[in-house]
Amino acid sequence: MEFQWYPGHMTKAKRQMQEDIKLIDLVIEVIDARCPISSTNPDINGLANGKLRLVLLNKSDLSDKATNQKWIDYYKSKGFYAVELDSRDRKNMKGVQATLDEVCAAKFERDRKRGIKNRPVRAMVVGIPNVGKSTFINSFAGKSVAKTGNKPGVTKGKQWIKLNKSVELLDTPGILWPKFEDKTVGLHLAFIGSINDAIIETRELALELADFLLKEYPGVIKARYDVDEDKINHEIISGIAEKRNFVKKGSELDFDKACTCLIDEFRSGSLGKISLERP
Repeated sequence: MEFQWYPGHMTKAKRQMQEDIKLIDLVIEVIDARCPISSTNPDINGLANGKLRLVLLNKSDLSDKATNQKWIDYYKSKGFYAVELDSRDRKNMKGVQATLDEVCAAKFERDRKRGIKNRPVRAMVVGIPNVGKSTFINSFAGKSVAKTGNKPGVTKGKQWIKLNKSVELLDTPGILWPKFEDKTVGLHLAFIGSINDAIIETRELALELADFLLKEYPGVIKARYDVDEDKINHEIISGIAEKRNFVKKGSELDFDKACTCLIDEFRSGSLGKISLERP
């Protein structure tokens, strides 16, 4: 499968971020806990060079708990602050707040020594499309201040959000990078819905997902669909169509509906807690 999706607004957004980063103390990067490497825009490292970094492993309720902890340890070993969370649950914000308090305390002490008082920490929130940036901001702010949606490209422009006296957030549009050098990266982003489904070949994607699950999570398909896993991928999809009674007129199995079902149920967590990548 070939994945190319770099709309014009992403080029504009990247240029704007290059300007705004000069005003920023802390870069908060929201990534998908199921595939942290694939959902990290490699351009961010260059943009955020020399800035404090906080990595939020969002949607951690959908990924392996043990693998989540390995990723937390990985990022801390790189010198980043790191927190796992489900941004839809406000209770998860305590961990983020505790980490921000730590960041703020260090910054305020530096400001004090330089004679600067009461200047809030300015944090830029970045991330690729559909990782939950806006949901995180709304949960953290305790009110609806950022647009949300279950498809990529909802946030189109930047906006400043004052959380309290200590922290101001700059929300930015989700941006991908122009070319995926590694096919696996594009595949993982398609699995989690960070690439617009309108340009994805659903059949190919579902067959790739079936192959991944059979190899890395044996038993998951059997448990969810009661389909014998001792088959190749297209037979697995046909088995799902049969078990779910997905049929077209004339009693023909609806293969495409079964493909969509498998992808949707992976994304929603209905197949269980699944990590696509490990450190």
